[in-house]
Amino acid sequence: MRERELGRSGTAVSEIGYGAWGIGASGWVGATEDESVRALHRALDLGVNFIDTARGYGESERIVGRVVRERGGRDPVRVATKVPPANGVWPAPDGLDPMLAFPGAHIRESLETSLRASGLERFDVLQFHVWSDEWTGRGDWLETVADLKRQGKIGLFGVSVNDHRPDSVLELVRSGVVDTVQVIYNIFDQSPADELFPACREHGVGVIVRVALDEGGLTGRVTAGSTFPDRDFRSRYFRGDRPAQVERRVEAITTDLGIPREGIAETALRFVLSHPAVSTVIPGMRTVRNVERNAAVSDGRLLTGEQLAALAGHRWQRNFYA
Repeated sequence: MRERELGRSGTAVSEIGYGAWGIGASGWVGATEDESVRALHRALDLGVNFIDTARGYGESERIVGRVVRERGGRDPVRVATKVPPANGVWPAPDGLDPMLAFPGAHIRESLETSLRASGLERFDVLQFHVWSDEWTGRGDWLETVADLKRQGKIGLFGVSVNDHRPDSVLELVRSGVVDTVQVIYNIFDQSPADELFPACREHGVGVIVRVALDEGGLTGRVTAGSTFPDRDFRSRYFRGDRPAQVERRVEAITTDLGIPREGIAETALRFVLSHPAVSTVIPGMRTVRNVERNAAVSDGRLLTGEQLAALAGHRWQRNFYA
């Protein structure tokens, strides 16, 4: 497993990380704790050393903490979690006072709850689970974060960028007070490469990429006939004729690149890792099979300039949440 630095933090992380939303039984249907534990252990065996979870991911923090503690400290595992907004609103509406979303007392309480749930003594990265650039320089969140760093309860501070809104964090990145940003970036949504990634490179901010496989759309397994349980968030994400749209677009990509349909997931991960601003990509992995497939991509082989040029023509501007 190859490693990259999180910006200029001095913290090295595996370029394939572990997205732990799906194992918490909060939005995805079908995960079992036993299989999730096996998958996490297998990931760590293969050199994955970065796990991303959140207070809002159901049982995820507890399961992640259990596995990290079971390793007995023999692996340098970096664990990141997230603080939900105090008002429970995603994304943040314009004009919202930061003291309503991330007051210092709420940040501390959420972190302490996460520490208790996981059984860990600290988190390597603490992220806000929503962000508005209007909050830069306002509120008491920055002083609180700095104090938590001094206390040794967190290592780095980051934000999870609003879905498909990489422009919403540019002012924060340029302010120099954030260590990492987590953002959606994939073959369909290439917008972070326009302004956010250059800003992150200039200011030494680490980039954590989520949704690299488009919630399953870039695995080749979503087809016109795909359906999902009502309680699974993908039933909305892939509602209406969107599965058919995904199938057509995946077919166009595989045809352009001359790859088999079953090779699209590997290509999608290599696409993300081919950008020099990216520190790590955190695909959701709920089975040992998924772990082994994704970890194998960390072999140093990036996409060629010709392949990247072809993929630039497959941007897809859409709003799956409207």
